[in-house]
Amino acid sequence: MLMNKRNTLQILLAGATAVACVSLTSACSEKTQSFGAIDITGAEYARDFALTDHNGQQRSLKDFAGKVVVLFFGYTQCPDVCPTAMLELAEVKRLLGKDGERLQGLFVTVDPARDTPEMLKAYMEAFDPGFLALYTTPEKLEALAKEYKVYYKKVDGTTPTSYSMDHSAGSYVYDTRGKLRLYTRYGSGAALLAADIKLLLPS
Repeated sequence: MLMNKRNTLQILLAGATAVACVSLTSACSEKTQSFGAIDITGAEYARDFALTDHNGQQRSLKDFAGKVVVLFFGYTQCPDVCPTAMLELAEVKRLLGKDGERLQGLFVTVDPARDTPEMLKAYMEAFDPGFLALYTTPEKLEALAKEYKVYYKKVDGTTPTSYSMDHSAGSYVYDTRGKLRLYTRYGSGAALLAADIKLLLPS
């Protein structure tokens, strides 16, 4: 009888240990989920902004609490990179299905001299009416670019108003609490970014 009890206890302990190991493995697996984009969680830069949107409203990250924010720097007269990035972000929203409403696309102009609020609004509506364009003064833009580690430079054209702008082409991704989480390179693809955003969205 004593031997049977001892055997039963050993079996129960072995079972409990197995369950614990499975649970631990599952928890570790969840914690180590990898992103397709560059994980920059905890970075000490690009933490917030104070900008005006194309409707004239002052904006910062706290305005988009509950949404994953994707922020891109560009300008409306950009011939290829900027429209491609915005089209890709609109495709990301479509791929998210019903969760698409939990994505906020933001476009910060590096050409405030030419990008008027009216132009910025029309530009955003061409991709998605829910996306917002943001702007500030040239002086404040310089400080913002340093905070965000963004490069931009005016390249003279044949006339004073036909210049172009060289600029960084990646996007910053913030989670639903406004915390910086990812940096995604230009051309990474809509499917990859959509998958990353799904990981950041609480169920």
